[in-house]
Amino acid sequence: MQLFVVFFRGKAYNIDMKTCYIIGAGDFVPPAFQKNPGDLTIAADGGYRYLSEYGIVPDLVVGDFDSLGYCPEATEICRLPLEKDLTDTAAAVEIGRERGYRRFVLYAVTGGRLDHTVANLTLLAQMAERGEDAMIVMPEGEIYALKDTTAEFERNDVHTVSVFAEGVAQGVTLKGLKYPLTDATLPRSPLGVSNEPTAKRFSVTVKKGVLLVFLLRKKG
Repeated sequence: MQLFVVFFRGKAYNIDMKTCYIIGAGDFVPPAFQKNPGDLTIAADGGYRYLSEYGIVPDLVVGDFDSLGYCPEATEICRLPLEKDLTDTAAAVEIGRERGYRRFVLYAVTGGRLDHTVANLTLLAQMAERGEDAMIVMPEGEIYALKDTTAEFERNDVHTVSVFAEGVAQGVTLKGLKYPLTDATLPRSPLGVSNEPTAKRFSVTVKKGVLLVFLLRKKG
């Protein structure tokens, strides 16, 4: 089982991998990423407006443009039909995957319509099932999807850590938190909500299955 070291917002997050950044039309947080050679930035429909406000030109714009209200002039456009099986965000992930990316950071894909937030959490878990590195950046913090791995995090301004199993997660170990676990089995339940870091660095391990790890940060 590999060690998955997370250093986001001043930390290193698998920096040796090319990253596909996807910006949706949900609750927005200013992009904190620094695009490196080989990285890909995709605006999913209304995410194009957010990037424009910060002077960021995406490599690709994907969507049916019901949120944006118009088809933008961009380097590359993938226009989707209004009636489709995939959401704009899921379609953007598929395109990134087809182009060889296995690490994804999603912005502005929570908030707004609750059904879309749930759809994106499900998407995040599916990405982990495929063996991809995936995380969501939201105004409150981040959400990571972990599968059969150990992730280490730095405390910094994290005040709440919640861990939820997608299905059944086995061999769950939590270290450096107020409520630790050792080699536990977690069902899909609210059991893992509202833990707290007690050490400068804490870790989450899942030997078999998928966990969604929510890190909520202090504002300001």
